[in-house]
Amino acid sequence: MADGVRVEPSGLRRELGVWAAAAIVVGTVIGSGIFLVPKTMVNAVGSPELVFAVWVFGGLLSLAGALTYAELSAALPEAGGEYAYLREAYGPLWAFIYGWTQMWIGKSGSIATLATAFFYYLANFFPRLEGVLLYIPIPLGPDGGPLELRYGQLLAMAVILLLAGVNYFGVRFGGGVQVGLTVIKVALIGAIIVIGLTTPVANSANFGTSTTATGGIAGFFAALVAALWAYDGWNNVAMVSSEIRNPEKNLPRALILGTLAVVVIYLLANAAYFFVLSAQQVATTDRVAAEMMRRIMGDSGAAAVSLAAMLSIFAALNGSILTGSRVPYAMARDGMFFRPISVVHPRWCTPSNAILAMCVWSAILVLSGRYEQLFTYVIFSTWILYGMATASVIVLRKKRPDMPRPYRTVGYPVVPGLFVLVAIALLASTLRSSPRESLMGIGIILAGLPFYFHWKRKLPR
Repeated sequence: MADGVRVEPSGLRRELGVWAAAAIVVGTVIGSGIFLVPKTMVNAVGSPELVFAVWVFGGLLSLAGALTYAELSAALPEAGGEYAYLREAYGPLWAFIYGWTQMWIGKSGSIATLATAFFYYLANFFPRLEGVLLYIPIPLGPDGGPLELRYGQLLAMAVILLLAGVNYFGVRFGGGVQVGLTVIKVALIGAIIVIGLTTPVANSANFGTSTTATGGIAGFFAALVAALWAYDGWNNVAMVSSEIRNPEKNLPRALILGTLAVVVIYLLANAAYFFVLSAQQVATTDRVAAEMMRRIMGDSGAAAVSLAAMLSIFAALNGSILTGSRVPYAMARDGMFFRPISVVHPRWCTPSNAILAMCVWSAILVLSGRYEQLFTYVIFSTWILYGMATASVIVLRKKRPDMPRPYRTVGYPVVPGLFVLVAIALLASTLRSSPRESLMGIGIILAGLPFYFHWKRKLPR
């Protein structure tokens, strides 16, 4: 114990309570997606009814994952979350692949995507941020063209590095920032929802409108990829399991209640959007919440939403950095990543080098693409491992039946089984519809194998 706080053998401190854990779930999940992806979704499925169907399906899928992770996180409350589950269920190779993927594209790509969305909204006030500073003649830009360096990307990189500093100086400080930002942003989103549902300019006939769309199974899965990006992050609290007080109780509570709260908020927000805007109008606006408020309150309403969106994204960025940095730390502690990444700061008790490494690489990834490209990279690569991590609850029930399980998954084995099946279908659809982004994700995963065998040889037998 130190200052009344339990200190783990690793040097990390259990300083996060149930409210901080729940704020990580809600604050990390609700970021840019709810403000930006409705356009992608309605262009994929064509009507508000189908958009709501996708939101409900994605929410139930995320809840199934949260119910499953609740058992895993309570049984294995270790830093790294899925890294620990995969290690115990399948062995060190799959744990390494997970951590490698999160470091180089999963969590770092998520941080880069959020930072990119932050500058999109700031561009409402400073349009020059959308301007291209220079073109770099390497085929990593939009549609394989030259890489574009925009002014706003430089600002997005600075925001990532600023939050690296916030989380460097103690998990209690970073967690406190997360709670405060989450409370404020949920209140602001709640205000936007109330205004949209009560405005006299609303028209319920909008719910019966439609627009030209991809349609069919391909359209459904394209919309689902966008929805799952908006839901992405429900699992993040598991990554800081070793820094949560009473994790056997607090982790399941935070996972389940936090995910349910997000589903309700998303459905109400979309109800407000379509109450004011038709399907065609949603399909042609990049910033649907801002456009809704512009029709109700003029430019001042759109500006208010932009500020709310920026705060929401800022909170999600903070939560992603707070949680994601624990994955490379857990790998390095096991001798499966660069050794300096395992350092715990002697004063602040944070994985300081892991935080800096994750944030510097995320800042570099900001240069790699636009918002839609970035979230496709993230969803494809991470859902391979989400599916495997969820299946590990079944593997561990058989492999380690005597493991203490303070919480058991509701609906086992149907709930985790359905999650895994949908994950497989999602991956197949994404590989077919976005082969370039999907294959790049697979390539980054495979690139880790030589490093795995190198570090494995150096481990003591």
